Amino acid sequence: MSFGPKTANTYNIAPPINYIAGAGRGAQGFTTRSDIGPARPAIDEPNFGQAPPGYIAGRGRGMGELARDQGELSTRQIQQEADRGDYSESNYDEFAGYSERLFSRGTPYEEDDQEADRIYEAIDERMESRRKRRREMQMLDNLRKNRNERPTIADQFADLKRDLATVTAEQWDQIPDVGDHTLKLKQRKRAEVFTPVPDYILHSAATRVDTNNLSNTATSGYETSLTSGLNSTIPGMGMAEARGTVLSLKLDKMSDSVTGQTVVDPKGYLTDLNSLRITSDAEIGDIQKARTLLSSVTSTNPKHGPGWIAAARVEEFAGKLVQARKIIQQGCDASPDSEDVWLEAARLNTPENAKAILANAVRHLPNSVKIWLKAADLEVNDNQKKIVLRRALEFIPNSVKLWKTAIELEGVEDARIMLTRAVECVPQAVDMWLALARLETYENARKVLNNAREAIPTEPSIWITAAKLEEAHGQSADIINRIIEKALTSLSQYQVVIDREKWLKEAEAVEASGSPLTCAAIVRNTLHLGLDEEDWRQTW
Repeated sequence: MSFGPKTANTYNIAPPINYIAGAGRGAQGFTTRSDIGPARPAIDEPNFGQAPPGYIAGRGRGMGELARDQGELSTRQIQQEADRGDYSESNYDEFAGYSERLFSRGTPYEEDDQEADRIYEAIDERMESRRKRRREMQMLDNLRKNRNERPTIADQFADLKRDLATVTAEQWDQIPDVGDHTLKLKQRKRAEVFTPVPDYILHSAATRVDTNNLSNTATSGYETSLTSGLNSTIPGMGMAEARGTVLSLKLDKMSDSVTGQTVVDPKGYLTDLNSLRITSDAEIGDIQKARTLLSSVTSTNPKHGPGWIAAARVEEFAGKLVQARKIIQQGCDASPDSEDVWLEAARLNTPENAKAILANAVRHLPNSVKIWLKAADLEVNDNQKKIVLRRALEFIPNSVKLWKTAIELEGVEDARIMLTRAVECVPQAVDMWLALARLETYENARKVLNNAREAIPTEPSIWITAAKLEEAHGQSADIINRIIEKALTSLSQYQVVIDREKWLKEAEAVEASGSPLTCAAIVRNTLHLGLDEEDWRQTW
């Protein structure tokens, strides 16, 4: 069976002689280096053998760059290279030329050369100063020209700013506040308008209620009473009475159907009504203005503590306690060195939160007496108060108020110990010296009063207390009189002037406290103060 003529497989036959692929269709043949071999024939390098001793490459032809780089130049050649200088393009300037010297480098630098250099430098400085002055004048002229052609806003209002110095305080108060009159604000503030339905429409609608349909429908007791009450009362009464009936029915709905007891507390309900504050539009506007003003104050000067306090109190006045707490917390973060801000934050928060706030406050202000006292007031237990106050005294040992508050919580023995420490830390506190003397024994009280007199030699009450102490322990009137005389002498040495009227008032107080001998000694030694002998008889 035949499928057509068979053809020879020419791909397996060698090509004919001088066959060039593609020559029949106009293609050009090409050859490669692999076809013709290397481009240049290999040349054998001559072998000159071993160089003779002392041979230096390039000496015969003037020593080239290689010898110079290898440091093979002689001393004479190095000197010649140095004298020749660097005249390459990298060392050439179009204005100044080559930077090398024009003459030989060995030329000495003499005094006339130095004088010439000074003259040239003076000329250069003079020319530079003239150019600088001319340049500055040109800059000023350009600046004036620009300001005249395009003045700034500050220059345009400069005369008005100068006139502000003559504005009085009354004129400042008369300047109206600039409000926000944008369209967006007006749309946001636009209140919804509701049109009330006339009473006759409600009355006519109530009279058309189909009572028959309502009676056929299964309804609850509340709905039956509501419909029957409306149908029976509205035709014969006004709309105001109808509203009252509906309100009473709504209150009945709030009653408990199981126990029959109402869930509305009448007393509490009236109390809540009394606590409601009905603010007028004027008050709301004032609050908004205050918020805007205080927001500007706190943003421009965040370190100003009274600004944060005022902003928080505005929110508290408006009834937004949460917002007030948030604002005062921001004030604590922005102004941690203001003790009033911390105290206000403690006042606005609950006692538990206030404790945490004051604990953070004492880290920033460990020397604030008010913060420590407020922290002690928040503690309910006396032991906790003692711990807080003793911790405060570690930071502020010279605070009289802290010592007094801490001593008031202690017993007699602990108070005596604390007073002993207090007079060491605050030796100028007269009350603590006297309190310590009252708690000590007779001998120790005398020592305490002597120490107090040395610490405060200008205080008369210490001498009076010493006289009362001696009288209380049965000493004679002479000893008490000598104490008062020493008191007057010591006070006069320290130039303490006390008039007769004040001494007599002290005598009255001493007599009222049960010390007649001390009172008599004070009167006897101070009655003549401020009077001449000629006036004694007339005065007494």
